[in-house]
Amino acid sequence: MRNIKYSVVVSTILVLLSFASTHATAAERSEADLQRDATSKPFEVLEFFGVEPGMTVLDFLAGGGYYSEVLSQLVGEEGKVYLHNNAAYMGFVQGLDERVADGRLANVELYQKEVEEVDIEPNSVDLALAVMTYHDVYFVSDGWTVTADPTFEMLRRVIKPGGVLAIIDHHAEPGSGNSRAGDIHRIDAEFAKADIESRGFKLVAESDLLENPDDDLTKSVFDPAVRRKTSRFIYKFERTE
Repeated sequence: MRNIKYSVVVSTILVLLSFASTHATAAERSEADLQRDATSKPFEVLEFFGVEPGMTVLDFLAGGGYYSEVLSQLVGEEGKVYLHNNAAYMGFVQGLDERVADGRLANVELYQKEVEEVDIEPNSVDLALAVMTYHDVYFVSDGWTVTADPTFEMLRRVIKPGGVLAIIDHHAEPGSGNSRAGDIHRIDAEFAKADIESRGFKLVAESDLLENPDDDLTKSVFDPAVRRKTSRFIYKFERTE
């Protein structure tokens, strides 16, 4: 047990040192982002996924770019981040212009494309990150065109063999499959494992960093009672050959 605790302490120190050594500092991040860190734990999560300097990362349906900014710090000047959104997502995005104003994230490319139009070079992405957006490939609504088959075809095309597909999403009730993706924006973790592995990716690790046993899995993720406090699964997949 002592060795396990020691490893956790060392891991935390390494995350903090990595953060401190990058070109952006905590003082340059917004107060809203710093507050969100308490429940999103972005540095610990991205360390779990193995983000390193020099990587090329696709932040899929990145919204306002909260994770893209952290990724920008971690991949450094030699790395690159594609901050991806599609037209429908852009209708809900807030704060993105301020985040990238005056070139403050020089290694981040704003990349607005529909899934079928993504033209990132094949086999060039070290890691693709989908934060609370995997369930969106099963969301159905007027004007929403992102679906599972073309999404995973794109991800397999751009991620290098052996590269990482990093998934974070809201837990739904066990056994519910993808049936709650539309109404409460949650998805069953076991369904996610089987689904993603069936599409040319292998689950190599999972983490409980964002689990919350007090979460009511029947509530919408936008319900004030659980917003920013949902229980989330974290899965690390690798692209198979």
